[in-house]
Amino acid sequence: MLKAMPEHQNIEYKQSWRDEYLKWICGFANAQGGKIFIGVDDSGEVTGAEDYKRLMDEIPNKTVNHLGLVVDVNLHTNI
Repeated sequence: MLKAMPEHQNIEYKQSWRDEYLKWICGFANAQGGKIFIGVDDSGEVTGAEDYKRLMDEIPNKTVNHLGLVVDVNLHTNI
């Protein structure tokens, strides 16, 4: 498995998506920005994200509908 850089104030790792993470997006938007990596555990180990295709549509739609924010959602693969 690949190991990612450590978490800090602008980087947050989550193994799977939960709608409660919209609060992190709101916090990043009100600060200096940031990134949430879905499919990475707290130690920085890449675990992968289930149903990533759905998340690629769902996350931007939820941020617009709930927060009024347009966010970039990118897919990183390890090929």
